[in-house]
Amino acid sequence: MHKVFLPLFALAALIALPASAQKKGDAAKGKEVYEQCGVCHASATDEKKMGPSMKGLYKKTALKNGKKVTDASVAAVINKGGEGMPPFEEILTAGEMANLLAYLKTL
Repeated sequence: MHKVFLPLFALAALIALPASAQKKGDAAKGKEVYEQCGVCHASATDEKKMGPSMKGLYKKTALKNGKKVTDASVAAVINKGGEGMPPFEEILTAGEMANLLAYLKTL
């Protein structure tokens, strides 16, 4: 039984590796992606434009929807949109999203 379990465990570990080793975004490239967000969201001030400022987003404890600020929760808001914000799920690639999240962490 152990002879079967060990190879299955090794295979499961290999399959799980890409998910846990996701590519980190490039903040410089994310700044370019943010240009389309900057029309509605300030980044250098707390000023509210059409949408809330993104300054210090990752320093906050929760988003407006009450969810903890994480890459997943921020990406979900960007992907789904809402309250006047269009959804970006079909506009941003996974790489662009990773870059955007990396940039937002610098604000």
